[in-house]
Amino acid sequence: MTSLSIDNQKLDGPLLFARVLDGAGGGRKISWDEARDWQPASAAEVLWMHLCRSEAGIQEWLEEQLRIPEPTAELLVSNETRPRAFVEGQALVATLRGINFNPGAQPEDMVALQLWCDGQRLVTLRRSPLQSPRDVLATIDNKTGPRDAGRIITEIVEALINRMNSSIVDMNSVIDEMEDAGSGADTDTTLARIATIRRNCLALQRHMAPQHEALENISRSAPAWFEADDRREIAESIDRLRRFLEDINISKESVLVLQDDIRARSLASSERTNYLLTIVAAIFLPLGFLTGLMGINVGGMPGIDNPDGFWIVTGLCGAILTMQLLLFWKWKWL
Repeated sequence: MTSLSIDNQKLDGPLLFARVLDGAGGGRKISWDEARDWQPASAAEVLWMHLCRSEAGIQEWLEEQLRIPEPTAELLVSNETRPRAFVEGQALVATLRGINFNPGAQPEDMVALQLWCDGQRLVTLRRSPLQSPRDVLATIDNKTGPRDAGRIITEIVEALINRMNSSIVDMNSVIDEMEDAGSGADTDTTLARIATIRRNCLALQRHMAPQHEALENISRSAPAWFEADDRREIAESIDRLRRFLEDINISKESVLVLQDDIRARSLASSERTNYLLTIVAAIFLPLGFLTGLMGINVGGMPGIDNPDGFWIVTGLCGAILTMQLLLFWKWKWL
């Protein structure tokens, strides 16, 4: 079968990688042709296949080779990627989501990972590159990895959550930086960063809340091959995910407080400017009226022929200004 390049990875058909676990923390690499018709040589062997679900023929292979019902196979290759998990016979079916760290992606974008496992075979599928399965694969290649399918699932879940945590930590660092900058920061730049963080928080919350429910379904309803240790690991992941959801709420509240503070400072500055303009207008309004009145060109204007007329008007304006300032000071307008 020919190989093609997708996401800078050489694919063997739809196969991204496949390992047959030896039950001792390691695993051997097999090709797509071997994996399609694989049968366990011993009870300890487990096949893990990681597939690109956008490749043609995946759904047909799932239905024909693994005997997966058509609705489930369609779910595994569809773009309907809301996190969920359910049991079908002795198989566990789940859709999970992870942070998209691919170049050019926005942090609020999430990458879906679908999985199907009957305890002997684990099939994970994705469309866009996702690093978490690669993290688990590295431990298998180093012979320090999971020994069964249940542990692979728990380690993938843990890797997904760890990467979510790093994204939350990065957001909190940005929030701390903006709080430290205070009034010295550029307002437009700060508001733009706040808007980005709020979008990220909402996106994470939108996807992590149903993921929390999916993990609870796995912990509660997984088949018997999902061992007690695996259930405890999932339970710990659920607790961590719950704490991360709380951290997201705190981050969201923090940027709201910061945004309100910026708006309050901006409003106070605007009100101060308006107040000063009002005082200036109040000072020069009577002076402008007096000078305008004295400047009309009609007969009978007093002081036209008086050489001291200019200085008389100037003194009168000065007296009015002094009286205004005294009154504004007395009324505590200044």
